[in-house]
Amino acid sequence: MDKGFLIDMDGVIYSGNDLIPGADTFIKTLQDREIPFLFMTNNSQRSPIDVVNKLRPMGIHIKEDNVYTSAMATAWFLGFTKPNGTAYVLGEGGLLSSLHENGYSLVTQDPDYVVVGEGRNFTLEMANNAVDMILGGAKLIATNLDPSPKKIGWSNLGIKAIVKMIEEATGRKAFSVGKPSPVMMRAARKKLGLTTDQTIVIGDTMDTDILGSIQMGYKTILTLSGVSKQKDIGTYAFGPDMIIDSLKDFNIDEALEKLSVENKVAEF
Repeated sequence: MDKGFLIDMDGVIYSGNDLIPGADTFIKTLQDREIPFLFMTNNSQRSPIDVVNKLRPMGIHIKEDNVYTSAMATAWFLGFTKPNGTAYVLGEGGLLSSLHENGYSLVTQDPDYVVVGEGRNFTLEMANNAVDMILGGAKLIATNLDPSPKKIGWSNLGIKAIVKMIEEATGRKAFSVGKPSPVMMRAARKKLGLTTDQTIVIGDTMDTDILGSIQMGYKTILTLSGVSKQKDIGTYAFGPDMIIDSLKDFNIDEALEKLSVENKVAEF
């Protein structure tokens, strides 16, 4: 098999806690045919085992090795950039464990980095502390810049809003590691052991999944079961290689044949 898939989760596999029809069958087909795949999510709260446990009741049975999060990408990037460094973290679960696994110490004074991820348990006092640390020389890192869905009753402000607040208070711009950053897009592809022309990304968001993939030279499939809709596509200067309504309508063989032909045309 000379192709593999990097697959977004929310809006592609599930919506909230509900399975999107056809997603379980699609993943089972990949497993049965030994087609390599990796779930690639910007959610930095969940650890790989959290993702495994979330998918199991939906009928999707995977291993932790099938998961790559923005927390994992962020921790890898920091460990590569400054080995054995220190971080003050506004975030939870998956981010904290990933930093530990990459040799980082979590501190409350004089950190090398202030790292912002998703979470509900950090306070305004912690944000004020982060501001002081950044003004004192710490670098500002965001696991991703996903916006709030702007829905009534949504209990999470969205990481982009938190980061913008800290940027405004410090005058410093955050470096974001998650999609569409090439850092995460490249790291996920390498984890799966694919080359650029072997990589196909399935996502529901033009601004992250599709944009990041196009910048990396990956083939792209946009599913309309999540954020981006048909009416939105024409407003972008770029577009996906394929568009599907949902994974229920996805034929793997037809897609691979179509994308392989397009690869040959591009190489010619």
